[in-house]
Amino acid sequence: MRRWNGWGEDTVDYPLTGAARRHLAAQVGEGLALPDAEREAVLATIPATRLPPHSLITTTPLDRLLHARGQSLPDWIALRSGRLGVFPDGVAYPASSGQVRAVLSLARQLGARVIPYGGGTSVVGHINPLAGDAPVLTLDLAHLRRLTGMDDTSRLASFEAGVRGPDLESQLRAQGYTLGHYPQSFEYSTLGGWIATRSSGQQSGHYGRIEALFAGGWLETPRGSLELPAHPASAAGPDLRHLVLGSEGRVGVLTQATVRVRPLPEAETFQAVFFRDWDTGLAAVRQMAWARVPVSMLRLSDAAETETTLALAGRERLMAWADRGLRLAGFGPERCLLLFAVTGDQWQFGPIHRQVLEIAHVHQGLRVGPAAGEMWRETRFRTPYLRNTLWELGYALDTVETAVPWSRVAVTAQRLLAAARGGLAAWDERVLAFAHLSHVYPDGASLYLTYAYRRAADPDETLDRWRALKTALSDIIVTQGGTISHQHGVGMDHAPYLIHEKGPLGLDVLNALSRALDPDGLLNPGKLLSRPDAGGHTRCEAPHVDAWVA
Repeated sequence: MRRWNGWGEDTVDYPLTGAARRHLAAQVGEGLALPDAEREAVLATIPATRLPPHSLITTTPLDRLLHARGQSLPDWIALRSGRLGVFPDGVAYPASSGQVRAVLSLARQLGARVIPYGGGTSVVGHINPLAGDAPVLTLDLAHLRRLTGMDDTSRLASFEAGVRGPDLESQLRAQGYTLGHYPQSFEYSTLGGWIATRSSGQQSGHYGRIEALFAGGWLETPRGSLELPAHPASAAGPDLRHLVLGSEGRVGVLTQATVRVRPLPEAETFQAVFFRDWDTGLAAVRQMAWARVPVSMLRLSDAAETETTLALAGRERLMAWADRGLRLAGFGPERCLLLFAVTGDQWQFGPIHRQVLEIAHVHQGLRVGPAAGEMWRETRFRTPYLRNTLWELGYALDTVETAVPWSRVAVTAQRLLAAARGGLAAWDERVLAFAHLSHVYPDGASLYLTYAYRRAADPDETLDRWRALKTALSDIIVTQGGTISHQHGVGMDHAPYLIHEKGPLGLDVLNALSRALDPDGLLNPGKLLSRPDAGGHTRCEAPHVDAWVA
């Protein structure tokens, strides 16, 4: 059974060795383990629904609880403490585009707000109901999961948008194809969610980001249905598909999507190279990006993440031997680990592999073979379970991510790490922070920062600590000219910073689009865009604190 207040199945754990626990305690101090709120106690706090009975809607307390929050750290604090405050008034499970239209029509009649819901994996507040006088209806697309069409000649597959990653891949693999979109949330996130948040999979170097994979679809809006034809290319005005990409449910509910698929790769390998330090690794990866080496993944960890990865590996004797060998080879505490993957036809493997290793050799990289890479691949979808373990040991874990030009990668990483590590000085608390490049491009790269700190006895203080870190890190990102989100979307947590990327006029354009398709403002209010003021301009103030916890 899936956890109601954490990540994943309740039968799956991510245990930490004694060495890993000692490493964490040495970095930030001993965690304070506290009991979580009991599910039954939280269910007892759910108020009566404001929705009338309807055959398409369930208003059971459990359904409303399970759709009340996503997977952000503020969501976890609310769930684990039992201080949710706001719940959806009901949940609809449509089984067709027609039923989605019926739910939207009903919502309009009732003046209800509608939250499109995919896999519930949002880490920035996409699916959270907000307090207000209008009832809130969550629209769960879990029953829309079929493969509805396969065009082998064009290599186009059409799915209902609620299909989750493993189910999508299973249906494609049965016919010899793959989409190849593997975000870390792959096990639970959905095709519609990937499109609505402009998701990026871990192997996008080979398969492409979701905007390259999304060919067309069907959108249900309060104004009616909108077909998005799957043209190979078109010069017939602006591409409406790009208005859906990243729209986060504000313009409509995507019920069907056509995607570009590929035959299953003949071979795939994940390999590892060590560099002596972060700057050397950056130079090597940048050269690979400039040369457009067709790897499916390049992931460069800084020294702190490399050390933490080795500490968490769980194979203490093996890691001790590896550490000794690396030190003898001249790779000391500043060493950085590069993981790379090669995916495709067998004939491509040799040339691509040689090109990566030749560039690595120029930068004095040390090839260590497939063991570390394959270990990462085997556990890449289990890593989110580590959050459960750390929470239960008394630690909070969160991430921020951005993308910046190559000229600002090093300084942005340096400033983010410094701000994170010193971000809780007011509480006399330490922060463990480390970073990696998660995706690379010829003109820049995405930076992904992970940080952990001790939970406080008071959940509100734990939230205050998060807010201090999130604000400081987000301010650095926009000051450095980075995007506020490379792959997680905007939701509520990033909404105050969107103006730095879009500008006031850009936000007015997006608001106008939202009003054109949703004139009554029924769809996912408070996410992505703030409501326009009396003059028609977007307010860019930070969300009220209750939006994070209540």
